[in-house]
Amino acid sequence: MADEQTQILTIDGTEYNVADLSENAQNQVVNLRVTDAEIEKLKQQLAIYQTARTAYARALSAEFPKKETH
Repeated sequence: MADEQTQILTIDGTEYNVADLSENAQNQVVNLRVTDAEIEKLKQQLAIYQTARTAYARALSAEFPKKETH
């Protein structure tokens, strides 16, 4: 059987052993971790979309007629 690693949660500077929390509190810790992971995925997706948008804007700009300077 694998050894379980002690999970410590720090909130407002106070450390808590997750195993010592109530079942409801442990469920909320899981919810927070899942939510944080989803937020990170969305941030990565946003970065990809922003990069693509910049490329599309540059490609569009290249299609505009060149202005003549006098």
